[in-house]
Amino acid sequence: MENIKSPNRQAQLLRKERFNKVKPYLILAPAILTIIIYKIYPMIWQIVLGFTDRNLIKAKWKFVGVNNYIRLFEDMVFTKSLVNTFVYTFFSVIITLGLALLLAFTLTSNNRINNFTSTIMFLPHITAMLSVSIVFLWLMDPQVGIFNYILRLMGFKGLQWLESSKTSMMSIIIVSVFKGLGYYAIVLMSAITAIPKELYEAASLDNATRWKTFTSITIPMISPTLFFLLVNMTIGSFKVFDVVNIMTQGGPALSTNVLVQFIYENAFQNFKTGYACAAGNVLLLILGLLTIVYFRLLAKRVHYK
Repeated sequence: MENIKSPNRQAQLLRKERFNKVKPYLILAPAILTIIIYKIYPMIWQIVLGFTDRNLIKAKWKFVGVNNYIRLFEDMVFTKSLVNTFVYTFFSVIITLGLALLLAFTLTSNNRINNFTSTIMFLPHITAMLSVSIVFLWLMDPQVGIFNYILRLMGFKGLQWLESSKTSMMSIIIVSVFKGLGYYAIVLMSAITAIPKELYEAASLDNATRWKTFTSITIPMISPTLFFLLVNMTIGSFKVFDVVNIMTQGGPALSTNVLVQFIYENAFQNFKTGYACAAGNVLLLILGLLTIVYFRLLAKRVHYK
């Protein structure tokens, strides 16, 4: 009887072992399939269309090689959008990360006031950008906006904010910083509170100044979080669209026109799908190169232990 059951038992164990090897892939299959359908396939299709004259109105389209890319860099609107995107990314990332770090370091002590402040700071992050943008459209109104009212009370001349090419980009950056500041500050607060207290106690015994403690202990210990936020903020800033489209539509005089706004207008207003995809490919290339630069230059300065 044992001889009869033994082969069956071995076969069951073999099937179970094979299933256990395949099981992780079966669990991951829905997520992988979703990524392939909604991420990888559109990206590949975008790269292909960037070398065509595809138009949403015309049924026929043909391969045009690098003509779209030559046209892009001869297009003043594209070059202006590219410069605007770099300017927006640089200042929004630097200001947001700097203020978030300052707030996180200030509010790390666990008391009711700091907990309440942290909760208030997080509210803009969970608020839709549409709502935030509409509120700031009112706040920045040159005639009846509160910002200009406060400036006039202080004896300054009111600004044109979104209505002037000199201040429009600054205004967009202010809105973006306000929207994301609380979230990034709370992430950094979590990283700071996870630093072992023994390190600060040792620094105090050595009579280290607050600045020395901050630069020699806090920054190195939270460097993985800072690096992660820097990469993600840069990618997100290069893909900015909603705040620009809602508040200025790229104006005035293209002063806030960014790459994604340029892609949107060419794809869905001018129906130049191939041309828009070529601009999208340039954006993809820039983000890839920036990510490589970040990892090559900054990853060595990140302390994971």
